[in-house]
Amino acid sequence: MQTTQKNFYKKLFGKIGENQAVKYLKKQKCKILEKNYKNYIGEIDIICKDKEYTVFVEVKTRVNDSFGAPSEAVNRQKQQKYFKVATEYLQKRGLLETPCRFDVIEIEDGKINHIKDAFYM
Repeated sequence: MQTTQKNFYKKLFGKIGENQAVKYLKKQKCKILEKNYKNYIGEIDIICKDKEYTVFVEVKTRVNDSFGAPSEAVNRQKQQKYFKVATEYLQKRGLLETPCRFDVIEIEDGKINHIKDAFYM
């Protein structure tokens, strides 16, 4: 398979996972605020409201665990980047005093695992 075709399918697979995560979060009574929020630093897959929390969600989708658990891909470097993107988001909206958390939603073989407070800053 050519690299561009492989990248296309990888992105499509990721989008399917993000859509599954949005449906799941709505069932959990979360209000979706943003999908694929981007700024000059990076991107956050989903930003939602869960009661009083602003939640920044990273979605990791895998077919199987041959490369390890999906959440293992959210390493310290990526966590720091998410924190910077989230801080900019909160600053722009005057929400710096709002409680927030960072969650990871793993989707592996169609099964969802929601890891609340997956990492801290």
